[in-house]
This record gives sequence, C-alpha cells and structure tokens, in this order.
Amino acid sequence: MEEHVSGLTHLVNHYFGGLALALLHALHIQPDNVELPIPEQVVMSLVVLVLGTVLVLWLRTKLSVEKPGGAQQMAELLLKNPLGFGIQDLLEENTGHEAARYLPLVGSVSVFILFSNLLGLFPLFSFPTGQLTVPLACAILTFVYFNWHGVRHHGVGGYLGHFAGSIWWLSPLMFPVEIISTCARVLSLTVRLWANIFASDLLYVIFLSLLVPPMMAGWSKSPVLGMIVAVFPATIPLAFLGLHMFVAIIQTYVFTLLPAIYLGMATADEH
Repeated sequence: MEEHVSGLTHLVNHYFGGLALALLHALHIQPDNVELPIPEQVVMSLVVLVLGTVLVLWLRTKLSVEKPGGAQQMAELLLKNPLGFGIQDLLEENTGHEAARYLPLVGSVSVFILFSNLLGLFPLFSFPTGQLTVPLACAILTFVYFNWHGVRHHGVGGYLGHFAGSIWWLSPLMFPVEIISTCARVLSLTVRLWANIFASDLLYVIFLSLLVPPMMAGWSKSPVLGMIVAVFPATIPLAFLGLHMFVAIIQTYVFTLLPAIYLGMATADEH
C-alpha cells in the first residue's frame, strides 16, 4: 500500500527539511526520500509528543484532591482502575513493591502508544504505529530498559546466570535458548503492535474503496439512488472506526502488560 503523506508532513519538511537533510548528511545517512527527509511517522510521533506534553501540563494545573475533575479521573483510571488493567495495576501485579520505580518510563511508552494508535482517527493525521519503525523503537527502548534493571538488580554475572537455569547440567543448552528467546521479544513486541494497527487501517481503506464506487455509479444514474447507496459508505466506516479504537486500546494494554512481565522476570530473586 502506498504510504500516505499528510499536508502537515509536507509543511514540516518545507521549513525544516533542509536542516534535517544537512544533519543526515553530516551523519553519513542517506534518506529514502530526499524531498521528504523528515518522514510521516516522525512528524506524527512529534505531534503525539507535543499533544501529550501539553495535555499533561494542562492536567497538572487542574489536579485537586477535594474536587477532582473529569480529566483527572480519566487519568487516574489510566493508572489504576477497578478492573485492574491500569498501568500501575499491571506493574504492581508483576513487579510488586518496585512498581513505582518503573512507572515513569513504562507509563510514558504506554501513553505514547495509546495516543499514536488513536491519532489517525482524526482528519489530517495518520497512525505513527502503523509504520514499522515506531513500534520497533518502542520495543528496543523496552528491551534495553528491562535488561538494564535486571543487571542493576542482580549484577552482570548474576543476571547472565539466570539465563542458564537452575539445573547445571542443562546450562549449556538453556543459556543460548534463553538468550535467543529474550532477544526475540523485540521482534514480538514490534510485529504485534505494527501488524494490528496496520491491518486495522488497511481494512478500513479497503472497505471504503469498495463502497465508494457503487455510490458513484448510483449517483450517475439517479441522485436519489446515489443518496440511498451513500448511506453505506457514510455509516459502515463508523463501525470500523469503533473497531480500530478497540484494537488501539487492546494493543496498548498488551504493550504495557508484556514489559511489566519482562521487568518482573528480570528482577525476580528466584529463577
């Protein structure tokens, strides 16, 4: 499928493309598109970053213990909720009393993914996570983070030792298997998020393209017939938008749950 380039991306490249191109050349990096050295997913990721930062700064001024507003209550439900699938809930379940230590990074990545998964529902924007590089960056950051905490908790030797298992005579077999399995988490996190968001977006485009031609054909024969047929391309996509919102939330949950599990495994005292 041809990559969609928004007007915002063209605008950003018009003003900052030359600077980005000079920086890339200085680093001996050749961009895929010289005319658009700042790609769509980078621009959309920056939009998510700016929107998230502005929202947090605005929310900070509204915090109240006595009279919490609707925005504050929604933010609190994102962290902890009665169903137990908030960011802090998942961390506490998998890492215990150390959950507060991991909340800033894991929570930031989760909120970034949630906003990225939903951004394309609004006109003039697209889904950053629909491009492979964005989920890959989130997966690499998560991978480095939980391994760093594993080393920090056990020391280099102790952390490497837990890959060998508790049965010494199986260690030569277990160690490479566990190393490969751990490294494969980057691929697992990346493909799971990217494939679901990409497929959801592609499904919407396919169905819309199938519904528009019958509407145009009906309109060419009779405006009344065209208006009747237009009900389908006008209403059916709403169902796909709802489906995408569901997928976006589920994938955010998964990308929060798995890092929480990996952190718990990396910092556990018994292996």
